[in-house]
Order: sequence, then structure tokens, then C-alpha cells
Amino acid sequence: MLKENKPPLNDPAILFLTCLGAGYSPYAPGTVGSLAILLPLYFLGQMNPPFFLFIPFISILSLMSIYIINIVEKKHKIHDPGWIVIDEVVGMWIACLFLTSHSAIHYFVAFIWFRCFDILKPWPVSYFDKLESAFGTLFDDVVAGLMGGASYLLTFKLLEVLS
Repeated sequence: MLKENKPPLNDPAILFLTCLGAGYSPYAPGTVGSLAILLPLYFLGQMNPPFFLFIPFISILSLMSIYIINIVEKKHKIHDPGWIVIDEVVGMWIACLFLTSHSAIHYFVAFIWFRCFDILKPWPVSYFDKLESAFGTLFDDVVAGLMGGASYLLTFKLLEVLS
């Protein structure tokens, strides 16, 4: 096994799972992975696309991720190492599906809520996190993305009511 269970980035599967190496950050790789997709999503958002059109892409990305995670976890005899951040990428993208505005503050609030649910792992995130499978590796972040997106909506609805 390689030092710290970090296979080299010259393997396309590892490059994919680490979001082009973001998962190899020495500090908070999950947060770095979430940020890695946030900037491209922000710039995409400036073109004002209907984000629901990304659902088929996210679905295919999720299935592809589960398949590749399964291969890599078996090959390296590991489960959900911190350097696999494609799950954070998918979860963050799901949280951004809920955005009602493409201003930076809206992306930031969605990011904060997603990271809170991903780090704290309340139920049902914790349920999927405990599954020792590639599905569990990915799906806890899918659920955290859904919960983060819903919390984002509630945050701005509450701010609207209070103002």
C-alpha cells in the first residue's frame, strides 16, 4: 500500500475520484472537494441555466462514481478514504440545484449548509455513511446535498418573512 493510502494521480480513476487532485489537500479534503465544484457552478450559474437540466448529468455522474469507487475501494482494500471527494462534488452540485439566485451569497449559504450536514452527519446522512459500500460512500453526500439544499431554501424563506 502506498503512503497514507493515496495512490498516484496518474491513474485516471484516482484523478476522477480526487476531483483532479483536490482530495489530496492536506487540510479538509472534503471541504476542498466541495469548493472545487462550487466555482465552476457559480460561473455556470452566471449564464442562468435552469439547474434542473443538470439532473440527468448528476445521475450519470453518480452511477459512474459508484462504479469507480467500488473498483478503487476493492483494489486498495479501503472504504471511504478522505481523498475520495467525488461524493462531495455530487453532493454540492445537488445542494446547488435548490438555488433561487445565482449571487455568490446564495452559493455560499448552500455550501455552508451542505458542509454542515456532511460533517455532522445527522440521520439520515449517518445511515448511509455507515454502509460499507461504494453506494454508501456516495449516497451520504447525496442526502447531505438534499438536506443542504432544503435548508438553504428555508434560510432564504425565513429571511424573506423576517424582512
